[in-house]
Amino acid sequence: MDIWTRRKFLTTSGVAGGVALAAGATAWGVDELLATGSGEPDAGASVLVLVTLYGGNDGLNTLVPASDPRYQDLRGDLAYAEEEVLPLGEGLGLNPGMGGLKKLWDERRLAVVRGVSYPRPDHSHFRSMAIWQTASPSGPVPSGWLGRWLDHAGDGDPLKGVSVGATLPPLMAGETSAGAAVRLGGRKLPDAWLRRCTALSDVERDAHPLLRRAGASLSDLVKVSSSFGGGDEEPQTQDPGEPRDEEDGNEGASAGGQGGLGAQLDVVARAIEAGVSTRAYSVSLGGFDTHANEKATQSRLLGGLDKDLTGFLERVRRTKAGRRVVVAVYSEFGRRPRANASQGTDHGTSGPVFVLGEPVKGGFYGDQPSLTDLTDDDLRTTVDFRDVYATLLRGVLDTEPDRILDGHAGSLAFL
Repeated sequence: MDIWTRRKFLTTSGVAGGVALAAGATAWGVDELLATGSGEPDAGASVLVLVTLYGGNDGLNTLVPASDPRYQDLRGDLAYAEEEVLPLGEGLGLNPGMGGLKKLWDERRLAVVRGVSYPRPDHSHFRSMAIWQTASPSGPVPSGWLGRWLDHAGDGDPLKGVSVGATLPPLMAGETSAGAAVRLGGRKLPDAWLRRCTALSDVERDAHPLLRRAGASLSDLVKVSSSFGGGDEEPQTQDPGEPRDEEDGNEGASAGGQGGLGAQLDVVARAIEAGVSTRAYSVSLGGFDTHANEKATQSRLLGGLDKDLTGFLERVRRTKAGRRVVVAVYSEFGRRPRANASQGTDHGTSGPVFVLGEPVKGGFYGDQPSLTDLTDDDLRTTVDFRDVYATLLRGVLDTEPDRILDGHAGSLAFL
């Protein structure tokens, strides 16, 4: 089994390590983030909330082809009966725990993109998540896709992209800039850390490009922490939503994600309501590496995801700014169609991506992969994941995607 840790992922993903590892040592507080708001949300600016489900969510038991006899045969006791799922049409239904998303579907505010993956899929958590976060299926690159968007923005505002949690994910690391990590319940960097980061950020112009990039990242870190100012709350030694690394005792099912999605989304909602300048937020939920006893575990996780997402959207839609929020939910890969001997499923390939919010044109996008036409016992890919990113870049972040996605400009019609 591909057991891995958040620390290992950050150091092997090919993304600028200085950005991610420096951010991992910070404890920026929520109150300090909110203090940067104007108090008047910009009703004209769209906001992206990217939700990463770490571990490889089982797409076939999320968007369930329960009426397909082949699904029932492949899944055995893991299969849902047709009358158990929440029907969407075309022989597909949502997991029984996703009643809130079913309501959004009925309101045409949920887009389901089917069969999403990248060319030549890989079963490794490391490789798959690195590809999703960098949007580079051909090989490692030193930046994440939202990090490149921040580079392209060129205004030097690290709060334009915010990750809620103690560690900045590689997707927020650019080549010349980076987003900000905001730790739940934390406060700004200690003075000793600020002094050290300030000293390390002073890099000569003729230094190696990697050293200059690390210096720029540390400079951004200091800028954000200083702009937040002090806080009155006591610092916490552990972020409530942050899992421990596997070396520290975590069992590994999180595969790098966090718990406490509702608490993370609460921070995002408060920031939107406060008029914070952030255009892209990253939140995460771990626990989806379900090699054994999957049905109960995934049902619990999806039920919590459903509650947290729909509660968040119901809250933010009360404001003009909130009605321009688009949420996208993805996982690094789906699971294999056939159940294993441990009442679970193993690492697979394609899976569904959910996009939800007021601006979304609800419905199905992309073809459902066939269960009778597999590739090496895996589902085929029917939608390139970069088509999803390109649509979000153009429709939410007002950016032409080819400059961020190395010329890829395919798109979908869900916005």
